[in-house]
Amino acid sequence: MSEFYLVRHGQASFGAKNYDKLSDLGHQQARWLGEYFTSRDIIFSQAFMGDMVRHRETTQGILDGLSQSPVVTIDTGFNEFNFKNIGDSYLALNPQSSLPENPKPADFYRLLKLAMHAWSEELLPLDTLDESWLDFKHRVQGALQAACQQNSDKPILIVSSGGAISMLMSLVLGLDAKQVIELNMQVRNTSISHFFFNESNIRLSSFNNIPHLDSPDRLDSITFS
Repeated sequence: MSEFYLVRHGQASFGAKNYDKLSDLGHQQARWLGEYFTSRDIIFSQAFMGDMVRHRETTQGILDGLSQSPVVTIDTGFNEFNFKNIGDSYLALNPQSSLPENPKPADFYRLLKLAMHAWSEELLPLDTLDESWLDFKHRVQGALQAACQQNSDKPILIVSSGGAISMLMSLVLGLDAKQVIELNMQVRNTSISHFFFNESNIRLSSFNNIPHLDSPDRLDSITFS
């Protein structure tokens, strides 16, 4: 069977005007991950990534740490869903759930979870959304299928985001929407999920691992945003 490593982007700029770029720590996490792959003699035949800034910067950081760089293909199917869009759509119906004046990360995640549940249950007006829950599922499925058409004796690297990774997990494991939303809250920055696949099947080997951060001097570098 062939295999692929699915990686969430490094820590982004939570709380900044532009979330879609890595923090200094996010860049470091990506470089450490590339160095980890090199230490394990893992050489990729090909890499896929979404076209968001945080995907590009994470991929470049990983490549900087690799001994051999694969050809990188952009596939927007691996992009994150637009959480601001679904949040705004949810708040238009539920203004009582608005964020406080100086929101904490927990306030943001509470709103995101509420909005995702409403989105997945088709309770948000379609004309206010960039894409429906089903549209999101289908584009992640298309990107996964495209990546798994590659036949190689070397692993494939995929760099994506927490929501897309959680949806991909649901496609492989048959999870429901509630489980997708719960997983989305748990995916760590630059975590690795490892899969084996062939023409007829995809099998999960491990999920949400951070071996490149699992040392006493790097525990403060484990992040979720």
